[in-house]
Amino acid sequence: MAHRLLIRRISTFSAKNISCLRPSTTASSSSFSTSLQSASTRVSFLSPSRTLPRSLPHTSLREISFNVQDHEDFTDRVINSELPVLVDFHAQWCGPCKILGPRLEKAIAKQKGRVAMAKVDIDDHTDLAIEYGVSAVPTVIVIRGGDVVDHFVGIKDDDELDSFVSKIIGQ
Repeated sequence: MAHRLLIRRISTFSAKNISCLRPSTTASSSSFSTSLQSASTRVSFLSPSRTLPRSLPHTSLREISFNVQDHEDFTDRVINSELPVLVDFHAQWCGPCKILGPRLEKAIAKQKGRVAMAKVDIDDHTDLAIEYGVSAVPTVIVIRGGDVVDHFVGIKDDDELDSFVSKIIGQ
């Protein structure tokens, strides 16, 4: 995207502005450098109000919430995790899952790294859903030290989710 922005800026840079950068045949090198400096202050590719976007900082939400890629990834990041992990079994077609997911992420973010969240799409990872007895979505299970310590099925409001996550940390 930065490349496209730069190309757009260059292509809109008019010939008039470029001509002020060319030295006249009678200009000395010092007057040429002065004209370059004044032209560069007049014509700016990136004004302070139009800077290139910087990379987004990593947030704790990004670090503690992740999508499970495969069974090996699940084992590495959930079963072998030192933190308790909420595993959100969901599906793309599930309306309540789309409501619960962001609420869970918000509740996890409030804990500031004391609990993690794994998201498992049951259509992509049917084997994990069967292994953990998921018969309806959304289903949330808590795994600590490789063992399932708690779970719930369905949707909960924000207060219930906060107390559920707090209870997990307190165990």
